[in-house]
Amino acid sequence: MDYAATGQEALSRIAEASDLETLEALRVEFLGKQGSISGLLKTLGKLDPEERKVEGPKIHALRESVSDALAARKDVLETAALNARLASETIDLSLPAPEAPRGTVHPISQVMDEIAEIFADLGFSVATGPEIEDDWHNFTALNMPESHPARAMHDTFYFPDRDAQNREMLLRTHTSPVQMRTMLKDGAPLRIIAPGRVYRSDSDATHTPMFHQVEGLVIDKDVHLGHLKWTLETFLKAFFEREDIVLRLRPSYFPFTEPSVEADIGFTLIDGKRVIGGDPSKGEGGWMEVLGSGMVNRRVIEFAGLDPNEWQGFAFGIGIDRLAMLKYGMDDLRAFFDGDVRWLSHYGFSALDVPTLSGGVGTPA
Repeated sequence: MDYAATGQEALSRIAEASDLETLEALRVEFLGKQGSISGLLKTLGKLDPEERKVEGPKIHALRESVSDALAARKDVLETAALNARLASETIDLSLPAPEAPRGTVHPISQVMDEIAEIFADLGFSVATGPEIEDDWHNFTALNMPESHPARAMHDTFYFPDRDAQNREMLLRTHTSPVQMRTMLKDGAPLRIIAPGRVYRSDSDATHTPMFHQVEGLVIDKDVHLGHLKWTLETFLKAFFEREDIVLRLRPSYFPFTEPSVEADIGFTLIDGKRVIGGDPSKGEGGWMEVLGSGMVNRRVIEFAGLDPNEWQGFAFGIGIDRLAMLKYGMDDLRAFFDGDVRWLSHYGFSALDVPTLSGGVGTPA
């Protein structure tokens, strides 16, 4: 068989192919399962060894040259098609961009960023810790031994297994263990916030099994309750973006602080709706609880390996979900976790709405 003539004919037909469809038909004709060159390859098995040594290289060379020609011609035709398309298509740059689906930042994420921005301006750093915690860091080191009645205040999710030190393992019920871990690691002085997820076995319109908290801790020398009050007032005014925030501290009880205080802020009634701000003692309105706080208990400071005669401090805990509800007018906590696109579209934030103290920490999308 004259392989040179067969190859020349194939290369000529490939070079004359005017479009990709014709070129694909030639590829099938020559190299497909039933193609002419594929058929020649199948005949090699019927030849004796000496003939195969002679015919094999010729057939493989023919197949390779045709394959290369097909690839080269395909590249030429595709380039020509692209150039023709580019020459014929135009874009009207004066037209507005087409509408495209866009996601939103969840209000919880946005409020976390708002809180971090405010406290960063006050010199606080962000600390994190594990959500699967041991009993000692979550309770004992925070002045809640096994027999302490305050443990009943926490509906805790326990794990069946213990850790290497035979401590019970659980889903943390607050972010206070982060404070203890940070004190043990970094010592004093200290100024941190610890935002994150926490877990308690509770579920209704205002409680969920998983929710978000941010706890703050300041450890230094000569720290007193006045520093705590100023810090909370400064934060709340910046967060709600109002200068008429009035703060009231009420005596309370937390095992890890002594004295302990609940912080309330004033609200006024406008058209029957609560509006954050104003002094309830000067008009119609009332007080609303927003957070718990107090001076760090001496025993907690001792558990952290610090001398309570030298170091003291204050701590506070804020429910991020509750703050988001108060600021942005949400009435059901469960909607935060439903994943309803309509709710997220209404309450969500643009990714460009980065909280800043200069531009405003809470500008909705």
